[in-house]
Amino acid sequence: MPTYHRLFLFALIFSFLGIYSCSEKENPKFKTGKNWPIYLGDKHNSHYSPLSQINRDNVDQLKVAWEYKTGDTDSRSNTQIQCNPIIIDGIMYGSTPKLKVFAIDAATGKQKWLYDPAAIAKISMHVSRGVVYWEDGNDKRIFFTAGPYLFALNADTGYPIQTFGIFGRASLKSKLGEWAQNLYVVSRTPGIIFKDLLIMGTAVSEGALAAPGYIRAYDVRTGKVRWTFRTIPKPGEFGYETWPKDAYKSIGGVNSWAGFALDEQRGILFVPTGSASYDFYGGNRKGANLFANCLLALDVKTGERIWHFQTVHHDLWDRDLPSPPNLITVVHDGKEIDAVAQVAKSGFIFLFDRETGKPLFPIEERPVKPTDLEGEEAWPTQPFPTKPPPFCGQQLTMENITDISPESHNYIAGILANVRTGEQFIPPSKQGTVIYPGFDGGGEWGGSAFDPKSKILYTNANEMAWILTMIDLNPLTSENPVSLGESTYLANCAMCHGQDMKGDITGTYPTLRGITNKYKDKEIKEIISNGKNFMPSWNHIGEKRIKAVMDFIAGKQETMDPHSVGIDDNKGIVPFTHTGYNRFFDPFGYPAMKPPWGTLNAIDLNKGEILWQVPLGEIEELSEKGIPKTGTENYGGPILTESGLLFIGASKDEHFRVFDQTTGEELWKYKLPAGGYATPATYEVDGKQYVVIACGGGKMGTKPGDSYIAFSLP
Repeated sequence: MPTYHRLFLFALIFSFLGIYSCSEKENPKFKTGKNWPIYLGDKHNSHYSPLSQINRDNVDQLKVAWEYKTGDTDSRSNTQIQCNPIIIDGIMYGSTPKLKVFAIDAATGKQKWLYDPAAIAKISMHVSRGVVYWEDGNDKRIFFTAGPYLFALNADTGYPIQTFGIFGRASLKSKLGEWAQNLYVVSRTPGIIFKDLLIMGTAVSEGALAAPGYIRAYDVRTGKVRWTFRTIPKPGEFGYETWPKDAYKSIGGVNSWAGFALDEQRGILFVPTGSASYDFYGGNRKGANLFANCLLALDVKTGERIWHFQTVHHDLWDRDLPSPPNLITVVHDGKEIDAVAQVAKSGFIFLFDRETGKPLFPIEERPVKPTDLEGEEAWPTQPFPTKPPPFCGQQLTMENITDISPESHNYIAGILANVRTGEQFIPPSKQGTVIYPGFDGGGEWGGSAFDPKSKILYTNANEMAWILTMIDLNPLTSENPVSLGESTYLANCAMCHGQDMKGDITGTYPTLRGITNKYKDKEIKEIISNGKNFMPSWNHIGEKRIKAVMDFIAGKQETMDPHSVGIDDNKGIVPFTHTGYNRFFDPFGYPAMKPPWGTLNAIDLNKGEILWQVPLGEIEELSEKGIPKTGTENYGGPILTESGLLFIGASKDEHFRVFDQTTGEELWKYKLPAGGYATPATYEVDGKQYVVIACGGGKMGTKPGDSYIAFSLP
């Protein structure tokens, strides 16, 4: 056999066995610059591009280059686009509000192909923050998720890869255990590639009955799971003793929904995890609860633990680590150190040596308040980084409540006097507890940008307080026993639709009042059982509770004999729930604390100092009254370019902005057709630099949108 035939045969065999694959590290198309090839720019999550055609001198000349409309927004379902698209050799790949995936010409916005996963699978709606590209020679694939499935498409045609999983899709429930198969499991954030592995995290229910959030590595060719890291340990595994006996059989959550970072040279995968379920009561999961709320360092080839750090012990505040960490290099004590920085909802930044997990600045364990909820055991201490200082407020007191008007001030003061507030980590209570920074940060899923030259981290923050109020559901101890239907509603539905069924003030969750005039009983049962749009399936609560909650929302109630409720009726039910995710607003819909309510921050990670902080966003009606720029609540992160520009949407006022990275000065802004609640991307085609952002809207009560807009110089 000729030599070239033998080489070709060996390459085919190695490819089939999964031994040989193209390394992204060696392929120039996977470098940020001309391309934006990976979610958030690169596997270090730098949000950084070396492009500099758009600079301080010409940024005011930016114009719309093209707009791509997906055409599938739904105002009734409050659809969104949170996608950070990727760009490979002039082709942009992204997702639509209804989870279709597209390929378009990155210079013109002209569509090349569109794939709808709903054509072959029944899926529940959820947000998608992007897709993953992989190639080996002529085998080029796009991976994305919709509902409980991981899909693989031909990157050139958009057709499913028939040899991946079952006709192009694999289950996100693989290796989670039999009991998790009927529970809610999706993935909102792209996985990350290492050679021929695609490592995936998931989003699961935050209620009492939730699937576990194990980390899994899928074979990119076959869709089979190659390794699994159990975030809730089994007997004999590290961390098992931090839970009650056999907790892994019934406790869920501890998932990584925010995304990963990867040090390919060292083979280390960095995994931020969320809280254990149920979020706000842990009487059934007493202990520190490893590996919840951890930054994990895993061997990317095997999934074995290298080191971890737990940022919250026995979480009772929904303090998930909200974004993928940044892999950075800093200078400490005159030495360059490869490090990892993790931004938290609390406004903290945790900074570690990448290899050892040793903190670069001291982290102190400080005593925190105990709980008075029956059966709960709050952890007595929590970790506080000493540097950098928090980049958002840490307590809501009478001294820092809103002063935009006497009416607003007096209203907030009256409520604040009757709830628990004043410091971090006050446990949930029936009296009501202020969560500040709130459930949505501090830091959030948009992530942070890092400048490799100056060693400065740029992150946006929400200055928003929420009030968490617990409700006693135990019919034997509650002062006001409720029906089975009401207890089921309060445990599973009230956190979104409200205790009074009115929905939330932002319009994210609709009212259920009068729903029986809109839907027939059969249709309501279908929605509860199978989910609809962003509502997941609740079929796991069982027929008896589904019927009971239907009666409750229809106004039919029967007094429950507390002694008649059996073990099966209480499956997945904890003795306390809460009244909903309630932002702390004044009577006019403005936040409870003094402005700014949203900020952009520059933080020197060499010294651990905040260099500047500026408001992000503006409420025009307040500006017209002479109130200084307040900033707004914001979702989506920044990107940074070589020319010293920060690009960010995120703000509630629906503007896209450019800031000077040195001073924080706002240099340019553009009113988008809908809120840009996504992290932008930048790339180059035929010598021209473009910046693109998804305009999906739909958050904070703003209108939904269906477009991507790219900007360039004339």
